Amino acid sequence: MRTAVVVGAGMAGLATAGGLARCGWQVVLLERGERIAAPPTALVLWPNGRRALESIDPEGGWSAIAAPLPDGGVRRPDGQWLVAPRGAGAGPAPAAVHLEDLYDALVAGLNDNVQIRTGFDVTSVRTGPRQRPVVSDGRTEIEADLVVAADGIDSAVRRLLAPEATAVGSGFAAWQAVIPGFRMPRLPAEQAAGGETLGAGFRFVSIPLGERAAGRGGVYWVATAAGAPRPEPPATQLALLRRWFAGWHEPVGALLAATHADDLVPQEVRELRPLPRAYGFSSGPGGVVLLGDAAHAMPHHLGQGACLAFEDAATLQSLVKGAAPGVALCAAVEEYGRLRRPRTTSVVRQARRMSAVVQARGRLALRARDAALSHMRPRMPEWSPPE
Repeated sequence: MRTAVVVGAGMAGLATAGGLARCGWQVVLLERGERIAAPPTALVLWPNGRRALESIDPEGGWSAIAAPLPDGGVRRPDGQWLVAPRGAGAGPAPAAVHLEDLYDALVAGLNDNVQIRTGFDVTSVRTGPRQRPVVSDGRTEIEADLVVAADGIDSAVRRLLAPEATAVGSGFAAWQAVIPGFRMPRLPAEQAAGGETLGAGFRFVSIPLGERAAGRGGVYWVATAAGAPRPEPPATQLALLRRWFAGWHEPVGALLAATHADDLVPQEVRELRPLPRAYGFSSGPGGVVLLGDAAHAMPHHLGQGACLAFEDAATLQSLVKGAAPGVALCAAVEEYGRLRRPRTTSVVRQARRMSAVVQARGRLALRARDAALSHMRPRMPEWSPPE
């Protein structure tokens, strides 16, 4: 029986564990927390992420949890268009997904080949040319043919194997919230469609969720501001947001007014600089791979972090599906890095470019941003899992 350890039971770890188990691998899924819990927010699932999830689990029922998202365009704080909404294109549209629904679907996709161990905080990994990789929490060691580090930007596994990659601040703070449908203000149709607004160092995005999202529908919003994260309690931070965004076109004010302090999820936005030199490390008959934010954490302005993690998981599943421990599995570990690093490097570069645009301040910088914005909307190269 081929064995794998997946470190981290977030979105990336759950998707990877389910994908490997469906290929016949015996998987131990390690989570440092006492339980697996979804953050109370949402995400945009772009077409590449949707294809990756469908590749990982074709029967995952992804369409049931994803609400198609129209292009809401980009405005100035006074409501004037910077980029007008575009009609539906020929390809699939992005979709909004509540994380509670996504986690439920990913957990439902785990089979009897997956053993979940919570309260296991991996602090070390041991590799070598003649030994299978081993992870440990300082008390218990677990050995496997394959170790997948999906333990986020502060990955202990990455710090030991690729210490050159350092988590640094991206220069701004972010706040997220989901307003449940029963608390939503009545909005005109053009405001309810969502969209993005850019000010001088500030950004506000609202995204309508489907009526069935987490059983209650609603709207997901994200606000960002240049500078360090705030130290105040959530209620004070929410009051600050209402002050900072006062006078912005509706529905910004209405959404902030409908938000409760316990809805608010503040976060410091960080990224890896530089990216790890490699994503795959051979060890004995197998090796270790880095996946998701453990490999390529980036500013979130493109909304591609989770989608790239699902691409990672789908690529790994495809490469190791028929690989036996030994030469074949070692080759798959190396091939994973060869395929994923150029792809993620390109997307990270675009994310950093967009981050610089969003953080523009000063009259001349804002004029240049507004003039260039319509030409800078990023285009994601097509992606398909390897055959």
